[in-house]
Amino acid sequence: MRHALAFALLLAGCAPLSVDGPVPDMALQTRALSSQTLFGAPQPQPTQVANGQMVQDILELGFQLESGREIPRLSRFEGPITLRLTGRLPPLAAAETDRLLTRLRTEAGLDIQRQAEPANITVEFVPRATMRRTVPEASCFVVPNITSWAEFRAALRGPGLNWAEIIERDRALVVAPSDATVQEMRDCLHEEIGQALGPLNDLYRIAGTVWNDDNFQTVLTGYDMLVLRVWNDPALRSGMTKAEVARRLPAILARLNPRGQGGAASAPAANGRDWVQAIEDALSSPRPSRSYQQAARALGLAVEAGWQDARLAFSLFLVARFAPPARGADALEALIQASNLYGALPDGAKAQAYVDLHLAAQALGAKQYSDVLGLTARAMRAARQAENGALLSSLMLLRAQALAAQGNTTEAARLRRDATPFALYGFGSDKAATARRDEIALLGAP
Repeated sequence: MRHALAFALLLAGCAPLSVDGPVPDMALQTRALSSQTLFGAPQPQPTQVANGQMVQDILELGFQLESGREIPRLSRFEGPITLRLTGRLPPLAAAETDRLLTRLRTEAGLDIQRQAEPANITVEFVPRATMRRTVPEASCFVVPNITSWAEFRAALRGPGLNWAEIIERDRALVVAPSDATVQEMRDCLHEEIGQALGPLNDLYRIAGTVWNDDNFQTVLTGYDMLVLRVWNDPALRSGMTKAEVARRLPAILARLNPRGQGGAASAPAANGRDWVQAIEDALSSPRPSRSYQQAARALGLAVEAGWQDARLAFSLFLVARFAPPARGADALEALIQASNLYGALPDGAKAQAYVDLHLAAQALGAKQYSDVLGLTARAMRAARQAENGALLSSLMLLRAQALAAQGNTTEAARLRRDATPFALYGFGSDKAATARRDEIALLGAP
């Protein structure tokens, strides 16, 4: 389930770089703002995670729900899979779905096709307000044994919606917003269709996956495609127990990912319910002081547990995000530590780019223009590769401010022009894109 989380920091004492809830201009959603037009061919990178760690990850992703409830048996679709789109389709829904399905066929080896008739997977687009009245915390989600929004609402208090009780998947419903930005709509398709086809859990400790509630990764990665390929491998079948799957995974991964041989599991398995609760409290509290308190608690728990993975990095990021103005130096140090940690993790470049966005904003406010240029150059490569228009355009605008301050006004003007379509893709309207440009301009003001 993709949650609507905001990642904002008070940067250099100025207005926050907020990313919550843009109201999209649906008339802008033409082919010019499609993922294919803006980013070209997908550029997924093979995962750097060792096969020994992949075994642990797949078992933890696949045999436990986000609630912590155990899933006793593997479930998946057997045979060819069909998918259809229904509801109030956004203008680019079909194009983005077809691009995703092409990736699933070529990278995950799945036999999956879109059709107009009833299908195994139904993607129904529902107005955001309608969805939130029934499922307030979700921006999109997937449920089993359902084929429509109306059927889902009627079945809310009945049996059949529990993924833990499914043995062989036959039907699934993905509910996505009909009035979202192109990027948000695309992100929902990737995560929820990915979960309909594979594991159902989200793990904070894995940096390079969409199945992580930090929401740094927004399109299926090379890691995710390998997981889906393994999950649907002929050596496995619906109904297998966790122990049966565990025995077969090493051989499957050796065959599918020979470059990952030779490494063992290195990450502690469990998220830790106390840590997760602290993170969720930090993200949901309406009081900044409470959010900071809970983020600091999560950081303490991560340090005490000895974690050196994405959980520690995310804890540091949230401490920086919610730090009061008086703790500005501590917040900056936390950002630096988070960036370094993400940079050292397998598949951590995209998460590092998010942190580097905030470091670059701090550097711009401090008039450290060479630092801005170094940080944005690195982060822009990761953002483009991850097809994140909101992040990429923000980095381009930060870079433009630094270039202009150094006197390179021609290159700065070009960057601002080039950032516009990515901003419209990510933020959804001229108004939202202009607001982001103005926020960043304030950071570089004399």
